[in-house]
Amino acid sequence: MTTLFWLSFAVIAYTYVGYPAIMAVLARIAPHAWKKAEFAAPVSIVMAVHNGAQKIHEQVEHMLSIEPELVREVIVVSDGSNDGTAEILNELQQPRLKTILLSEQGGKAAALNHAFAVATGEILLFLDIRPKVAPGALRKLLSNFADPSVGCVAGELVLKTEGHDAAASAVSGVYWRYEQWIRNCEAAWDSPVGVYGGFYAARRSLVQPYPAGIILDDMFQPLSILRQGYRSVLEREAVVVDTWPGKVSGEFQRKVRTLAGNYQLVSMAPWILSPRNRVLFQLVSHKLMRLVVPYFFVLLLLSATWLGVSSPVWAVVAAAQWGFWLASALALKVTLPVIHRLASAASALLVLNIAAVIGLYKFLFTPGPLWKIWSPAGRTAPPSIPLKAGRESA
Repeated sequence: MTTLFWLSFAVIAYTYVGYPAIMAVLARIAPHAWKKAEFAAPVSIVMAVHNGAQKIHEQVEHMLSIEPELVREVIVVSDGSNDGTAEILNELQQPRLKTILLSEQGGKAAALNHAFAVATGEILLFLDIRPKVAPGALRKLLSNFADPSVGCVAGELVLKTEGHDAAASAVSGVYWRYEQWIRNCEAAWDSPVGVYGGFYAARRSLVQPYPAGIILDDMFQPLSILRQGYRSVLEREAVVVDTWPGKVSGEFQRKVRTLAGNYQLVSMAPWILSPRNRVLFQLVSHKLMRLVVPYFFVLLLLSATWLGVSSPVWAVVAAAQWGFWLASALALKVTLPVIHRLASAASALLVLNIAAVIGLYKFLFTPGPLWKIWSPAGRTAPPSIPLKAGRESA
């Protein structure tokens, strides 16, 4: 039991502390700098949306306002929307706007494949319906493509947390800053294993069609570009603002989908676990280890509890763990005085680890397409309305 305890502790410590520390050291002592310079290439903004009627008009106007001297076209794919999104797009008349109205929902990846087929820009800028791009961010993003070794560039995501509950705020705050720091270290040394999918750019010549139904398009695409011998980097001055779910229940469902997507990615693209993936070490340490950590937390708790039966020292260790997890669970429901901020961070850790376990269950037992297990809209759309002619439909 002692061996089991220390083995579990070592796995957890490596995942959350050891690997980030290794990447920080590598980024400092062996950085691989890349060239930045003015890079004016035609850009195609591509966006997939399903049932986004409340935000689509505003977001289209926002996309059309992004440095029009660089953006050749904005391509919006309505992925089987039946809430009026397609009708709004059908009414918009803008010279640089192309709309593709799909009659049936096939998932984000399939919708983006339709956009790839008609895009003409040298650079594809991937954008979602919520994020707002800061002035000048696109030009900052493009400057990284002056280096011919760079194939993919992601921006700096700033998350708004106003009105969020404590645990959701911790995920969007402390956890995301921690995650972004790791990715910046990975980029300094070579490349991050994934990017924020709501705002990143890639050379169109390198972009690969997505496998049908894939969830983690923002991991598959950068890894595919790395597979071709290019780098994926981060541009911290290219700022984009987004808002993740404000309730811990919504954040939990989002993470379940994402973590189930990790299992799906391995099954759909097994080459990512081969030597052909030069960031295999980062992928295993950063992403896959987090899928097994929940089970080692359980082993850590059970082994200490078992040892605590006959040892006062181990009893204290076990009690500390039980107290930590009980406070984490309690903080999801009530505000704990004095330790509120710490308890909220612990709650976020609890939510993320339970989501990893549920993600495996969803991957194994979800009938039908896996991407359907979470809907950002979170509502039932009204019946569809026939579309007017004049836009591309499929």
